[in-house]
Amino acid sequence: MRKLILASLTISSSLAAQTTAGRPRTVPLRGSLEHRLAQLIDAPPFSRATWGIYVVDDRGRVLYQRNADRLSVPASNTKLVVTAAAAVLLPSEYRVTTSLYVNGRVDAGVLSGDLILYGRGDPTWSARCYGVDTLAPGVCDSSFTAVDAIADSIRAHGIRRITGKLVGDGSYFEPTLIHNGWNAWDLTWWYAAPVSGLGFHDNSVDFRIEPGPVVDAPPAITWSPDLGLITFENRARTVPSDSSSTVGDNFFRSGGGIGSTGGGGGGGPGGMEGWSIRAEGTVALGRKARVESVALPDPNLYAARALAAALARKGVAVQGGAASTTDSLAYRTLRCCASPLADFRGRPLPDIIFPILNSSHNWFAEMLLKLLGRELKGEGSWEAGLDVERRFLIDSVHIDSTAFALEDGSGLAAGNLVTPQAFAKLLAYMHSHPKGGAFVAGLPHAGQPGSLLKRFVGTSLDGRVIAKTGSIDRVNSLSGYIEPTNSRGRTITFSVQANGHAVPYSQMLAQIDSVVVEIGRTK
Repeated sequence: MRKLILASLTISSSLAAQTTAGRPRTVPLRGSLEHRLAQLIDAPPFSRATWGIYVVDDRGRVLYQRNADRLSVPASNTKLVVTAAAAVLLPSEYRVTTSLYVNGRVDAGVLSGDLILYGRGDPTWSARCYGVDTLAPGVCDSSFTAVDAIADSIRAHGIRRITGKLVGDGSYFEPTLIHNGWNAWDLTWWYAAPVSGLGFHDNSVDFRIEPGPVVDAPPAITWSPDLGLITFENRARTVPSDSSSTVGDNFFRSGGGIGSTGGGGGGGPGGMEGWSIRAEGTVALGRKARVESVALPDPNLYAARALAAALARKGVAVQGGAASTTDSLAYRTLRCCASPLADFRGRPLPDIIFPILNSSHNWFAEMLLKLLGRELKGEGSWEAGLDVERRFLIDSVHIDSTAFALEDGSGLAAGNLVTPQAFAKLLAYMHSHPKGGAFVAGLPHAGQPGSLLKRFVGTSLDGRVIAKTGSIDRVNSLSGYIEPTNSRGRTITFSVQANGHAVPYSQMLAQIDSVVVEIGRTK
């Protein structure tokens, strides 16, 4: 028996070599599913990873399991939980409403006082498409689609001048904007942007980087949207074409660890840290333009400044400039007792779910988690949102409470732990749930735009895998469904988690895809 196992490993090492170019196997392995998967995951260097796999069909028949009840770091598979909970627990017609309140009086087109922009956690004020068919009417927005609509409503009320400030009020959520489990390095970047009741352009700014005209010249770096909030210092330089480009990892933001905003400050770059950004490193001659997105410290000020800019373009002056607050007491009287000047209803719930699953958007996931907490527990906090998730998994999906431990909504925190069996149970639950349509539709489909666009192409599962990807340092995961080839076939639900590995990223993805391909060959 020992010789047989050693022989299998020897064979599988050569088989594994076929995936080192970053492509899954296309030549089928032989033997039972257990034997075929062993050839893939027990071959060095993949054997040094901790694998957790659970596979079940839609009749409840377990097809394969390895460490299925062991807790794994799921990375972005964590997003399956927040989107499933939202799809089931929030109303199908749910939309986030943003309100405008007048703190003063309006007379003859002049608002004498402040205008309060009160956000309730709408993440969709951004430039993106909310469906795979990008040519369908209404699917794609610009960053200013929502902001311009709100500016139009202000102008439609006859207001031409605001003597006070335009205040971005994000107090619908807690004042803590940064999760304490996120790595300090990540806080500079868009995928760890602060989370508050307001947000604009994913609460980040996009830097376009191109080489300078000659060696040692500074590279050409521009940014958008440019709302006059940031100060930028370019310390990078252009290097010969055969040199490496390092500027993409060398953006630095002052005060990157900011976690909350104050009661009424945040009036501009001088009002709080985090608005000064510098670039260092190198850009090689001939290098194509690239874009890096840097998170900004105050989502509420950013949204208020965006609306002020939209108003200026439409001929409405804001004399006091923009400001922000997360103090829930600051304008409580207005919210409780005054009618809003105008309300703006955001995109429907499926459009919030789609970017979280299809392109694995962290900030959307964290906004949705706080929305769950606020809507179902009256508190827009990570703690409340996580409690909603826990009760959903235990009470609705009937997952054992010891099968998961959650820290955030996106999977960015390394402390998230979920068993492969728990993920498979959640996926099976959503596949048959009457409100599961938006969840399943949001998942990436192999060969379609999204995080599975280039995966499973040319394999027997080309176009048949619907699954959520996940990757953080030394962790890769994939959980979802394999669709049948015909109406008489069975849907297979799977979760594959590879933890604690040192395999190059593309090789591990290819090996996971090879595992799923072999699962798909199960009769």
